[in-house]
Amino acid sequence: MMPGQIPDPSLAAGALPGLGPLTGLPGTALTAEELKCADIRNIGAMISPLHFLEVKLGKRPQPVKSELDEEEERRKRRREKNKVAAARCRNKKKERTEFLQRESERLELMNAELKAQIEELKQERQQLILMLNRHRPTCIVRTDSIKTPESEANPLLEQLEKK
Repeated sequence: MMPGQIPDPSLAAGALPGLGPLTGLPGTALTAEELKCADIRNIGAMISPLHFLEVKLGKRPQPVKSELDEEEERRKRRREKNKVAAARCRNKKKERTEFLQRESERLELMNAELKAQIEELKQERQQLILMLNRHRPTCIVRTDSIKTPESEANPLLEQLEKK
């Protein structure tokens, strides 16, 4: 029989082993009648090897009232600190989100302005190319002062033809 194990009441009365002196029960064999009358939980607790050490399973020693109060105060302080830190974190996150939103709006405006500027510059370029091409036939340029390869004789007209 293992320590902490309750004897089987179906055994003959004389065949039951004694529980020993450490359990607080008599060292003689228990009879079936004694087992029927006995509280099984008490017998199990007495058979338990921890019984004589007076250790209760599943429970830690109860702290003194002042320790409970101190522990509760520490918990309250920790919760309060955590609450403040969480609020600070939420505020930082909110500020960061607002900053990024403003920055995004500013960059979108700048992007739109730059796109508009690109379009204006493209139109101005087209107008200048047209003006130059209109002026070219009437312009008297000394050919000896300007040396251009034959392929670049009229690059502005070539660009207009491509578009």
